[in-house]
Amino acid sequence: MTAVEALLEHGHPRADAQRNVERLVAAARTAIAEAGTGVTAHEIARRAGVGVGTFYRRVESRELLVAAVLAELIADAVAEADRLLDSADPWTALCEFAVVFVRMRAANVAVSEAVVGQCGFAPDDALTDLRERLRVLVERAQEAGAMRTDVAWQDVPFLLASVATGTTTLGLRSTGQQWERNLRIILDGMRAPSPCPLPGQAPSLS
Repeated sequence: MTAVEALLEHGHPRADAQRNVERLVAAARTAIAEAGTGVTAHEIARRAGVGVGTFYRRVESRELLVAAVLAELIADAVAEADRLLDSADPWTALCEFAVVFVRMRAANVAVSEAVVGQCGFAPDDALTDLRERLRVLVERAQEAGAMRTDVAWQDVPFLLASVATGTTTLGLRSTGQQWERNLRIILDGMRAPSPCPLPGQAPSLS
């Protein structure tokens, strides 16, 4: 169920009311991605091009809107995992999902907050679905002999969470692909038996 569908689940609004809900959902997706789940109703309404009065006429509460959008964002990752579960190459499927997961966390403040349990809008069902897909992807890779069996699936989200870093450290500056290099090193650390070439270039002095 999309965020719009969830917000319109009760009743059959007029076409203009539905358009306002669609605008509010689109604005909320952008706003919470940039600012997190603490974004205000006034900010969402401003981005949607409607008044705050219209906001509260069209959605029951800011919290309901944020929760619906957050559930939809995580459901997007679940859908991508479902697609990858049909892959004939379990290791490639896990690697592709790892990229999706890391990009999702890096690009979306609200999703990152929800995944680490730092917001009051964590959609439990969506997170449960995401955990289950990750477990299956990991176990498929292990059963295929492509991944170390001493790495538990529960280790993997923590490993992936460590990928994103700042652009500088110890006077060194990354070349823009550092997270991809970090991810490849982590994936190779989980892989059985041989590593893949690293993307990009190593960091250099600032």
